[in-house]
Amino acid sequence: MTAHVWQKSSYCAQGNSCVHVATHGGTVKLTESGDPTGAILRTTPTALRALLRALKEEHLDD
Repeated sequence: MTAHVWQKSSYCAQGNSCVHVATHGGTVKLTESGDPTGAILRTTPTALRALLRALKEEHLDD
């Protein structure tokens, strides 16, 4: 099994409240920095892009 190369979110402040992202074989994987070996969410780049776009649009409506 290949070890993931996790990248910490650029929006992360100090502490353990961060999102880590890794890619492998066309899959995007997300986990939290407090337990990076715990739950890992897997998605496609297209689905993640759509989620981020929707979140940004929602934020702009506030």
